[in-house]
Amino acid sequence: MSALSKITQAKLDQAKPDQKKLAYSDDYVEYCRETARHIKSRHDLALRGRNLQALTRLIHERIVEAVGLAVGDDLVDIGCGDGTLLAMAEHLGTHTALGLLATEEEVAVLRRSGLNVKQGFTDRLPVSDESASVVVCNNVLLVVPREKIPASWREIYRIAKPGARIFIGEIPFVPNPAPDPRFDTRRETLSYLYRTHGFRTWFGMLRRMAYWTLTGELPIIRDGTAISFYAQPEEFIPMAEAAGLQLVRYWRHDNPNTRNNYLFRKPD
Repeated sequence: MSALSKITQAKLDQAKPDQKKLAYSDDYVEYCRETARHIKSRHDLALRGRNLQALTRLIHERIVEAVGLAVGDDLVDIGCGDGTLLAMAEHLGTHTALGLLATEEEVAVLRRSGLNVKQGFTDRLPVSDESASVVVCNNVLLVVPREKIPASWREIYRIAKPGARIFIGEIPFVPNPAPDPRFDTRRETLSYLYRTHGFRTWFGMLRRMAYWTLTGELPIIRDGTAISFYAQPEEFIPMAEAAGLQLVRYWRHDNPNTRNNYLFRKPD
């Protein structure tokens, strides 16, 4: 163990007994808010892990190709992450490019980069009727509660112009893998993380725990990986059709390969 790790562990050992207890939350919005507060780079908002800008760009290059994004398009990117697609749209010369994020904290990060972003949820989009020629919602609906999916489809239909292309990406067709076990104490959690995920994950959690101790914040571990919604194509496609959209095609996502990408259009 490094000298820094020993010092950090010592601070944890000095914590009051009630500070050593851990709480857990599956609130995805709070997870996004906490991420935005502590990011080192706006690219962390992609929520794919650190230093994966190249992967994020590759995914969005494929989305641009799938929807045929072009000069003059009006793009709405629901759950725009780190703003990669918005920046690409501006470079292409789209007429407008608007991104939506779950929290004002995330919005503030991207606005500092000069991007056009608003706060909004999938079932309550702050966008005018029939204003988007392209709608993208990638790696988003999987964290939306199932009961809000029909309203989300209706909102996508509402904001889409007649003839609009609509990309819905990374929809799982199997349940989420079993989550990591949850422990009551910090020591048990750290021991498990070190054994299972290695030094980097262990040390990242150690630093978070030290921060909680120094600031007096409640020690809450927020899970950003929990999947709320998944569906086989036979279930998912009729949901879109019920909202008035037409399927163009769907295909298997590369990684993870337990998800599908879908391209729809709004009838003229």
